[in-house]
Amino acid sequence: MRVLVRGIILSLLALALASCGGRDGPRSTRRGAIQHATGIPATFGDTAPHSWSGRAPVHYAVHGIDASRWQGQIDWPRAAASGVAFAWLKATEGGDVLDPGFDDNWRGARRAGVPVGAYHYYYFCRPAAEQARWFISHVPRAPGALPPVLDLEWNHRSKTCPLRPDAETIRSEARIFLSMLTAHYGQRPVIYTTVDFYKDAGLGQMAGQEFWLRSVAGHPATVYPGQHWTFWQYTGTGQVPGVATPVDINVFAGSPANWTAWLAARSQR
Repeated sequence: MRVLVRGIILSLLALALASCGGRDGPRSTRRGAIQHATGIPATFGDTAPHSWSGRAPVHYAVHGIDASRWQGQIDWPRAAASGVAFAWLKATEGGDVLDPGFDDNWRGARRAGVPVGAYHYYYFCRPAAEQARWFISHVPRAPGALPPVLDLEWNHRSKTCPLRPDAETIRSEARIFLSMLTAHYGQRPVIYTTVDFYKDAGLGQMAGQEFWLRSVAGHPATVYPGQHWTFWQYTGTGQVPGVATPVDINVFAGSPANWTAWLAARSQR
């Protein structure tokens, strides 16, 4: 009986550890052993891999991660050695939330030589200018850092802000945020978004904007027809050496030579 109880407890613990969170909170994954997924580097795995067909992530040479407090303290030298070529970290949310893991992982990534940037999770119940000032007050202007990211997506689980502004208001406020960060960091931010939000907010109308698109069950060319993209988030349940929990994995849209040129043009100075 003691052996049976111990086995049950260990099984429950394993299931608990196999979850991390939504975009930035607890996230459930399919049961079963971690497996290698076609379409990602051999050093990476996935707890819920998609069966890619056509243009798969493996066709892109430059892979990176994005992370928040839910990934805990990352072993950045190990992550870099496994093939993590870049990282974005959650820094702020709204006008009063600072991710508690940001500072440690920012310093750790830079020490390991991983190009790193910060992202802001947009909150629809605060003015864009207020949120921009909050981000600027907590994210250093650091030479070599990636451009900042504005994370735009619906948060239907929010208990404090169920507001869903109209598309024109969203784009107008986003432009304020983007302009303020461009003036401060010397680089225009990248926009991260999801399929539903991209459509609902008409983000395709933001000409000249650089996009990081989430699409975990199809290539962006199919899911976001006609939209140029620079980064593609292809899984939210990835396994990367040096990261203790499931993590988002992304690809850059070009070759290693393209990546070097992009970094030279878009890194902060």
